[in-house]
Amino acid sequence: MSDHNDDSFRDKNMKQKVGTIVGVTLFIAVILGFIIGIYLFGMAGIFELLGVQYTSVWSLIIFVVSFFILASIVELFSKPISNLITGKITGKFETLFIQFSIQSLSNLLCLFIVDVFMGSITLTLKSGFIVAILLTLLEMTFEDKENKSES
Repeated sequence: MSDHNDDSFRDKNMKQKVGTIVGVTLFIAVILGFIIGIYLFGMAGIFELLGVQYTSVWSLIIFVVSFFILASIVELFSKPISNLITGKITGKFETLFIQFSIQSLSNLLCLFIVDVFMGSITLTLKSGFIVAILLTLLEMTFEDKENKSES
């Protein structure tokens, strides 16, 4: 390793500090934009297939961003509850089913909360269930890949 890795943030001058903060902020903004973009195009495709009506692209963007924010907050509570419930269960299928059910219900709840507050998107009960299940399947698939790569 080189000796340059022990430079502390405190030792940098103001220009370097501002550059570091701006760089990290831009990096986080790009990553969040990429994730929300995936949600946006995914939701647009699912909505198109299911015949969900929305008035404009901006209403879809607001719907997706609102759903993303609300789902992130709800997930802070639903994941630990799911882990507590499945902690003592030894069966892999039962554990997976309970986690899938809790995550699907939390996604469904978030979808319909955002739908209630937005008049520009009409989400039926059937399409809400389908979207919630698809989102849960995708989330659990990517989550399992992350957990396996960390082990």
